[in-house]
Amino acid sequence: MTKMLITGGAGFIGSNFVHYTLKNRPEYEITVIDKLTYAGNPDNLQSVLESIEFVTGDICDQKLMDELVSQTDIVVHFAAESHNDNSLRDPWPFIQTNLVGTATILEAVRKHDKRLHHISTDEVYGDLELDDSNKFTESTPYNASSPYSSTKAGSDLLVKAWVRSFGIKATLSNCSNNYGPYQHIEKFIPRQVTNILSDIQPKLYGTGEQVRDWIHVDDHNSAVHAIIDNGRLGELYLIGANGEQNNKYIVEMILELMGKDSSDYEHVNDRPGHDMRYAIDASKLRTELGWEPKYTNLREGLQATIQWYTDNTDWWQAEKAKVEASYAEKGQ
Repeated sequence: MTKMLITGGAGFIGSNFVHYTLKNRPEYEITVIDKLTYAGNPDNLQSVLESIEFVTGDICDQKLMDELVSQTDIVVHFAAESHNDNSLRDPWPFIQTNLVGTATILEAVRKHDKRLHHISTDEVYGDLELDDSNKFTESTPYNASSPYSSTKAGSDLLVKAWVRSFGIKATLSNCSNNYGPYQHIEKFIPRQVTNILSDIQPKLYGTGEQVRDWIHVDDHNSAVHAIIDNGRLGELYLIGANGEQNNKYIVEMILELMGKDSSDYEHVNDRPGHDMRYAIDASKLRTELGWEPKYTNLREGLQATIQWYTDNTDWWQAEKAKVEASYAEKGQ
């Protein structure tokens, strides 16, 4: 058995990674560490708790991380503060978790000579113009625009520095926008789905022209495993599935799939500094590692996601009023 430590494994992408790994990669013995902030939900792992070791803790805790890393073979680092709106309201948790936490992990990995895979986001590259035919590549300069994306950019640079300066065994990946089960309902797609399920009109920032490159979380996690298995040490890989659509299109498709009038949504105040377009060129991942996404049809992926939130109202219902009240304070 290969021992794997997953940081942030009770969060959205991390918990899906745990489920995916248990289902598809039985050779791994999994330990999860999660601080269980609002985005880390133990219910995400309830069905598999007997199959993993779960540790409640902070990745900034040097003693704890030193102990956990010393007992594992590979660290898969998902843990991060990850919401742009929250980073604009209070940047400090992002600085602490994304920068200090990553540095803590890097030092433990260096001390114990362990393998690391670091998860990041395409938001470190800033945004593209709507009429720009280019996409982000591994050589695109960083141009982060929020406290969230800038601290993720900083964490990437820390990993690259530890690779170059200390020779740690690490790979990195920057992914496009994930969607799927277990995503916190403050996020764009689950917020609209749970609004409709709660008889609340969906909300659209500004005109909704902002374009995101959507990828189902299972596709993202299969790509992470491909990189862990065969990626070149020290290399960065971009993960995307050619899922570019603007926010207006997504809201209207969700309404249609849920049997509603596709125009039945409300325009609300736009987010300050809202990035216009993200687009990933995943050619390196596809050509070097032979990876291909499963969910190539965004409509089918959204339908499966809608069904999950419909079938799991107990998972999200208690938080719904609080989330909407927070957005209402900002006119969103």
